[in-house]
This record gives sequence, structure tokens and C-alpha cells, in this order.
Amino acid sequence: MQSTRVTQLLIPGLLGLAMVAGSAQAAAPLRPPQGYYAPVDKFKTGDNSDGCDAMPAPYTGALQFRSKYEGSDKARATLNVQSQQAFHDSTADITKIERGTSKQVMQFMRDGRPQQLDCTLNWLSAWAQADALMSKDFNHTGKSMRKWALGSMASAYLRLKFSDSHPLATHQEQAQKIEAWFGKMADQVVSDWDNLPLDKTNNHSYWAAWSVMATAVATNRRDLFDWAVKEYKVGAGQVDADGYLPNELKRQQRALAYHNYALPPLAMIASFAQVNGVDLRQENNSALKRLGERVLAGVKDPDTFERKNGKQQDMTDLKVDAKFAWLEPFCSLYTCAPDVLERKHKMQPFKTFRLGGDLTKVYDPNHEKGNKGL
Repeated sequence: MQSTRVTQLLIPGLLGLAMVAGSAQAAAPLRPPQGYYAPVDKFKTGDNSDGCDAMPAPYTGALQFRSKYEGSDKARATLNVQSQQAFHDSTADITKIERGTSKQVMQFMRDGRPQQLDCTLNWLSAWAQADALMSKDFNHTGKSMRKWALGSMASAYLRLKFSDSHPLATHQEQAQKIEAWFGKMADQVVSDWDNLPLDKTNNHSYWAAWSVMATAVATNRRDLFDWAVKEYKVGAGQVDADGYLPNELKRQQRALAYHNYALPPLAMIASFAQVNGVDLRQENNSALKRLGERVLAGVKDPDTFERKNGKQQDMTDLKVDAKFAWLEPFCSLYTCAPDVLERKHKMQPFKTFRLGGDLTKVYDPNHEKGNKGL
């Protein structure tokens, strides 16, 4: 009788503690992997020979762009050189802010010059002020540019937001303006890419989810985090038992290249989820690991993909080291084989503006020295 009474008294207290613990966990601020906390290498003074490039004009027009595969059949694998040039011309300012943000943040994290930071924040603030890239008038290529640009800018910004050097401490007004714009853009990206039919869900959806994950952490928005995780699970669910993505196999001679292109956003999302208490490594029987291993095997022996879809593979993209930047988060999630690590070290440092700059400095700083550009 006495023990029952004690239990009755204890249970509400224990439940209360559990609820507090649960709410504390739910309220824990979103954070990036540990490498994003790195301080600025050194703070230099004196003239900065690089200067600040002319700011690209904020892009506020319709997001209606020609595709580089214009006129291609449904495989979307044959390049149209004329439309590719038209695409590059019309999106030049967007690409400039993507590349420029990553480059300037990397330079600031290396040199700590105030003008490098000012340059970056002034660019982003001006685009935020103009409500750039928010047009509701868009085609598929346009909404693709929006999510790529958001991912590039938000993931570079994370280095500033979380650095132990606290570079944004004296720029709070600009930071708030930039983060509000990122958040609005992420909401639009979610609207652009949510709940697509599976036969239309491919690498574009994964890159959209990555842009939303980077923004979720930059703005501490759990709703965006949850959406990115949901989209990751859809992507992981598409990986078949042999590590192939059916929608990327349709890309004929570029199937292997597009399998490789699907890996960076998926690996980054899984890495960011992991540090926030969501383990996606085992999703669909370790789908991400299976996909990574399939691509690495395909690079060694492209005939495996030719046997699968009947097309000799175009290996052009796969000769570019930066295309394998996904190995940094991937090898932090899984134990990579010695030959994979050896290959990774030969290709480092991995610098890619679509993932925010120097991923080797974030994930494997002991191997980050080198001068390969973005």
C-alpha cells in the first residue's frame, strides 16, 4: 500500500521531468557540424589587394530561363550550346553572387580583413533589401536557380554565423535582414519543390532540400529542418537494392554523372541532420552508403552503368575533383575504405560554391591546405 502511494506521488514528478527534458530537446537550437565553428585563421591589417568586386545587380526579374538541354529529348542529356550560352548570360549576376559569397567568406575566414566581411554582408544585404530571387513568375530552370543560389549563399553564411570568432556580432542588423530573406526564399523553395510525384523527384529535389537545410540551421527554423529531412527520406527511398537511382538512370550517357551529382546534397543533409540528433545513415538500408559505393565503383568501371542502361557513359564531369566534394560529409558519416580515403586525400581540398566553399576545411581540416579554386 505504501509503495503504491509513493509511486503515485513520484509519477507526476517523473512525467514533469520527462516533459521538461523533451521540450528542452525540442527547443535545442539547430547547429551545423563542428567544423563550422572554426575561428578566423588570423586577422590581417593593411591594404587588401583583392578588394571588393563590383556588386552583381540584385536579380528581381522573372525566373524564366532557357535550359542548357533545350531541344533535347526526355532524357535531358544532350547539351544545346546556344541555349547554354543564353542561360549563362541571363543568370550571370546570380552566379556571381553565389561564387562571390563563397569566395569572400573563404578569404575572410583565412585573413580576417574587415573589408572582406563588409563586402560579403553588403552584397547579401542589398539582395535581401531588393527581395531578389523571389519572383513567382518562374519555369523549371528558374526555380532551379533559386534553390541553387539559396544553398550557395546560406551554406557560406553558416561559416560566419557560427564561427567562434563571432564576426556577425557587430553586424546584427544586416544579419537579421539577410536571414529573413533566406527564410522567405526557403519558404518559396519548399513551395516550388514539395510533394512532387516520384517520377519527377530527382537530384533537383535533393538540392532544393539541401538549400532548405542550410537555411534551417542559419535561421534556427525547425519546420525547414523537418522538410529537408522529409525530402531526404524520399530521395533515400529511391535508391534501389544495387545503389542506382532510377530517375538518374534515365539520363542515358550522363547517368553516372547525375548519380554523382545527387550525392553532395544528400550527404550534406545527412551530416547536418546527424549533428542535430536525427540519424539518417540507416534510411532505406543505408541507401546513401549504397549510392556512394555504386558511384565510386562506376567511376572505376563505367561499364557497370552502360550494362544497366545501355549507354556508354560521358566521363567529362567525373574528371573534376570538386565533383566529389560529397566524400567529405560522406566519410564523416560512414567508415570509408582505405583506398577511398587515399583517393579523397589526393583530390583535397574540396572547394565548391554550391556547398558554401571549402568543405575540407570544415570536415577534414588536417588536409585543407591547397589552392584549388571554386
